[in-house]
Amino acid sequence: MVWLIVSILVVLLNIPFGYWRGNVKKFSWQWFLSVHFPVPVIAFLRIRLGLGWELITYPILVGSYFSGQFIGGKWHRIWKRSMKVSSCLFNDILRSYWIIIISRKT
Repeated sequence: MVWLIVSILVVLLNIPFGYWRGNVKKFSWQWFLSVHFPVPVIAFLRIRLGLGWELITYPILVGSYFSGQFIGGKWHRIWKRSMKVSSCLFNDILRSYWIIIISRKT
């Protein structure tokens, strides 16, 4: 059960970073940060929740990591077609929310 919770947390943690990665030049310092910043957080989760460093943990967490990065990048590409986007997923969610509210008032 702990595996499932940590895997979901890793995916959710990486979605905003994948979104950020989708808006920066490949191999720039921002790209490097968007790819590598979640790694210490994942290591902290492993240690804090007692998952250990067994071989079976690597495919699960690496798959979750790349899934979150992929989802975030895909989300950025989809939204980029329909509206002006930034590097911040949360900012763009709020912006799209306000667009919906404004369009309902008119």
